[in-house]
Amino acid sequence: MKEVTANGHTVEEAVEEALKTLQVTKDQIEITILEEGKKGILGIFGKKPAIVKVVLKQDPVKESHAFLSEVIQKMGIEAKIDVKKSGKTATFQIKGDNMAILIGKRGQTLNSLQFLTQLVANRYSDHYLQIIIDAENYRERRKETLTLLAGRLAQQVKRTSNKVSLEPMPSNERKIIHAALAKYPDLKTYSVGDEPNRHLVISPKKKG
Repeated sequence: MKEVTANGHTVEEAVEEALKTLQVTKDQIEITILEEGKKGILGIFGKKPAIVKVVLKQDPVKESHAFLSEVIQKMGIEAKIDVKKSGKTATFQIKGDNMAILIGKRGQTLNSLQFLTQLVANRYSDHYLQIIIDAENYRERRKETLTLLAGRLAQQVKRTSNKVSLEPMPSNERKIIHAALAKYPDLKTYSVGDEPNRHLVISPKKKG
């Protein structure tokens, strides 16, 4: 049951009754007050109960997990998805066969799945939730590759004094580049474009 209408002498009592029926806590629901309730004359005549409609909030992590599972299944891939939530980040670790197909060239398929799954998650979340999707420890290997790439491009920009634009990357990968270039005080990085085509630019800082 995801929705219930409940009565009570007061709105608070009606909400408590709904919580008992749904067996959830107040932070898991959305409340609509249908009737405020009236005490009536002498507490008897014209008395009306308070009525509320309570809807159970959908869990953004569960909804995004269901979406990702369905997409992977339709791709003809059998896989297990482990979920770990930490603060405002949920990481989906995919395990199974044919992970190379799921990852795609330079992680493009994995990044597309991550982008779509994040859209689903934030449709049901009341705060921004970051989704990270990984397979065969690809993200860690990608981090090493991006860190090395950042170093090479930093040297190129310093040598030529010309800015360099990188390929589109998800926000977690752009953060890796940002972090890797933090040790270069004479360079700056900034993002350009809209998701999922947002990309980084590395540029020399103007002197003076």
